[in-house]
Amino acid sequence: QAQLVESGGGLVQAGDSLTLSCAASGRTFSNYVMGWFRQAPGKEREFVGAINWSGVFTSYADSVKGRFTISRDNAKNTVYLHMNSLKPEDTAVYYCTANRVLGVRTPGLIDYWGQGTQVTVSS
Repeated sequence: QAQLVESGGGLVQAGDSLTLSCAASGRTFSNYVMGWFRQAPGKEREFVGAINWSGVFTSYADSVKGRFTISRDNAKNTVYLHMNSLKPEDTAVYYCTANRVLGVRTPGLIDYWGQGTQVTVSS
């Protein structure tokens, strides 16, 4: 059974950096678009960023562009979210996703989800 497992979340201070990892198992995701969504308390789940199968194409939400970077290692079936200059408004549960189609930013159209990892940024 396909599974995505996130790790690396935690409590950090504003301005700090943090890297989340997502390990995929149960099937090969090397030809999938891997991405990240997040959901803050009381808010809807929102797109953060995505990377295509080769790593050549990436896309990001405007709110994280220039601060967050996604990378992937297909040999390890792992995708990473590198977060710099964190802000309190980045506090959320971060979800790893896998999708067959690039450019999907609607949660309801995502094929696979991880269970989420909490990121809390204190001011």
